[in-house]
Amino acid sequence: MSVKIEESWQKQLQAEFDKPYFHSLTQFVRTAYQEGPCYPPGSQIFNAFNRCPWENVRVVILGQDPYHGPGQANGLCFSVQDSVSMPPSLINIFKEIKEDLGTPIPATGNLERWADQGVLLLNATLTVAHAQPGSHQRRGWETFTDAVIQKINEEKEQIVFMLWGKYAQDKGRLINIDKHFVLKAKHPSPLSANFGGWFGNKHFSQANHYLSSRGFTPIQW
Repeated sequence: MSVKIEESWQKQLQAEFDKPYFHSLTQFVRTAYQEGPCYPPGSQIFNAFNRCPWENVRVVILGQDPYHGPGQANGLCFSVQDSVSMPPSLINIFKEIKEDLGTPIPATGNLERWADQGVLLLNATLTVAHAQPGSHQRRGWETFTDAVIQKINEEKEQIVFMLWGKYAQDKGRLINIDKHFVLKAKHPSPLSANFGGWFGNKHFSQANHYLSSRGFTPIQW
């Protein structure tokens, strides 16, 4: 299994890679991938970092764990591989973007185009076993991704954080709201979005207004 992380992130996170918990996590993930199908492919476990180098980060969107069906997950939260049908949460995200910005719903749910513009699409847990949602939780990934958020919080300024749903909002405890712009809404999954609190949040226009007002290039959502 070939697993690599982009050089700038390797430098920023080396202290985490050297900790005992991460060595245990690495062994767990290696064994899990040997024993049966896991997602995303090994080469895409760190795709969120590889597509969005440290110096490019302007927006952080937090997810929970990867999609657990064949061919879906590509290492970016909420994103799916090209040619894969969009999951309901992603459809609701695009519906909100269309309502907010007038941008048509795209043909693909692959969000690499966002990552390439400086959107870190970070799941709290970076791997999952086939058809077993949450199966790789509480193995060390959450400690690692907490460290990522803390590093961004401490060493950067004026980052937009989009926290959708309780799980993501609980991570908000790590973010200094005096330094960064934090947007919160219900999760875009139909289970919560259809009961209010997702549609009409206008997070995408708010994020772009914040970035533009501080001299940064807005995101082409």
